[in-house]
Formats: sequence, structure tokens, C-alpha cells
Amino acid sequence: MKQPERFPPDDPREWINRARSNLAIARTLVSNAYFEDLCFDAQQAAEKAIKAVMIRRGIDFPYIHDLERLLTILKSDGQAIPEELWRAVGLTVYATITRYPGTAPVSAKDHAKAIEIAEMVLGWAEEQI
Repeated sequence: MKQPERFPPDDPREWINRARSNLAIARTLVSNAYFEDLCFDAQQAAEKAIKAVMIRRGIDFPYIHDLERLLTILKSDGQAIPEELWRAVGLTVYATITRYPGTAPVSAKDHAKAIEIAEMVLGWAEEQI
């Protein structure tokens, strides 16, 4: 398995690499893995992709999982945020509540939607870098 080229942590390309890694994990259907755990990696892919754009723009960001807040910070800095990118807000739940036992199970359909959104966010971020 070929590992991606490593960059310093303040380089947006490293954040894009980590986003790609999370997305690869999120896409991997393995035995005994809960969809909510795979969706966590989809959320992480979107979060790291957004943070890559923030680094590119020189924005200090909070280490939070709230994708709405991160996109709002980007928007307030003058970054155009396409309307469909706001769908990423729905991924935030996968970094919080669904990570713990006792929540409603995530379905295969939910997982597919999370992957679709994470792919869209990552593609947008790659265009910005």
C-alpha cells in the first residue's frame, strides 16, 4: 500500500491527505463495523477538508466538529460557500451523538448519503487548495 506524501501540519495539503484517508476508511465496508462508525470517518473527512481551506486562507480555526460553525467562519472571511455544501452540516451528528452506544442505529442509506456529502466537500476543498 502506497502512503501519501507527508506535509507539515500547517500545510493544507496534509489536511487534504488526512481527509482523503478518513474518506477511504468511511467507504470501507468491513464485517462487524457499525455504519455510525464509518459515518464518523465521513464527517472527519469533511471537517478536515474544510479546515484545509481555512489553513489556505490563513484562518485560525477552533478544534471543533461543528461543520456549520466552520463553514460560517469561512463565509464570514469572504469564502464563497456553494449552497449544496451546507448539506455537510448534517454530518456533525456523526462526530457527536452517534459515536456512543444508545443512539438509533445508522442505516446503509444514511451511510451512503454521508459518503456522498463527504466526497462533495472534499472535492470542493481540493478545488480551493
